[in-house]
Amino acid sequence: MVAGEASADLHGAYLVKAVKRLCPGVDFRGIGGSHMAEAGVEILVPSSSMAVVGLTEAANRFHSIVKAARIMKSAMKRLHPDLLILVDYPEFNLYLARIAKGLRIPVLYYISPQVWAWRRGRTKKIARRVDRMAVILPFEESFYRKRGLNVDYVGHPLLDEAASDLPFPSTGAGRVEHPVIGLLPGSREDEIRNILPVMIQAAEILKAHYPDIRCTLPLARTIERGFVETFVRRASVAVDIREKDVHATLRECHVAMVTSGTVTLDTAIMGVPMVVLYKVAPFSYWLGKKLVKVPYISLVNLIAGEKVVTELIQDEATAERLAEEALLLLQDEANRRAMTTRLMKIRDLLGKGGASQRTAAIAIEMMTQTGRCLNGQDSSGSRR
Repeated sequence: MVAGEASADLHGAYLVKAVKRLCPGVDFRGIGGSHMAEAGVEILVPSSSMAVVGLTEAANRFHSIVKAARIMKSAMKRLHPDLLILVDYPEFNLYLARIAKGLRIPVLYYISPQVWAWRRGRTKKIARRVDRMAVILPFEESFYRKRGLNVDYVGHPLLDEAASDLPFPSTGAGRVEHPVIGLLPGSREDEIRNILPVMIQAAEILKAHYPDIRCTLPLARTIERGFVETFVRRASVAVDIREKDVHATLRECHVAMVTSGTVTLDTAIMGVPMVVLYKVAPFSYWLGKKLVKVPYISLVNLIAGEKVVTELIQDEATAERLAEEALLLLQDEANRRAMTTRLMKIRDLLGKGGASQRTAAIAIEMMTQTGRCLNGQDSSGSRR
């Protein structure tokens, strides 16, 4: 199994647990983080060494990524696993899929590369190298099926991971008097360098309207606490760094400032009004504008098919604009409640949970076809 980023590590861990419930003897090895390690995966390469955002930033980790590819290639040749499960992280994972194809190792791709957003020609490469796909966004199934891929829509794993039935806390009538602002700056160091200072400056602007404003920041497991503290220690607002479940943190928030990515769906599932922002290196942004062919960058708006949350991208992602948008949500209860209602509709579109179990069943089916995982045994009757 290969999960190159923080969210993929969490989804991968839930999938590992689901597979082990169905077939306890399965042995997992690969690339992941602390969640997958706790689920019983032998980590050959830590995902923290590979997490990047943007092409310019990727160049800085080129040697780490090449080393990881060599380790995984060697492991596949030596172990010849019964199944390779790839989680997102497309360029690296499609390379490994090619290696697996040459070794006749079945490949399951869980959580689709976002080829519907850019470089759609990669679907031909996926079709050649991937045996089956388990996709998590409702529009992805028809996209891949039309292109001849063997695909299943399994729902979104976040609904397995979040206590999403808990209601958004009541904010009372009118403007919020004692706001708690969620700061979700991302799970990669490059994202945090680009975005967290903007979030903190925006919160400091809001302090003029709310002197007792508090901020809470759920720390991704891929990030060291000390790294984040270098940005918050000089802030004039209180920033509580939380090393716990992001969903538990979000339940306390009235509004969130969120870096574009999977965490926007975490925020939507918990019904928290948000402003989405994103900044990368100038060259990465210029190239992205040339290649990306979608009307929105946030998954929330893409799934809704319309603008539900404000997106502040690159030059628009300033502290002033972010504070202005957050203030509109804090001071207008009708605005807040309208966004929460629309976020709940997006949660409904993501399914009713069970993505990990459905994907585990697909994995078991694929291994059974190779003569493995027959009630936890291989075809010779030995435990696996």
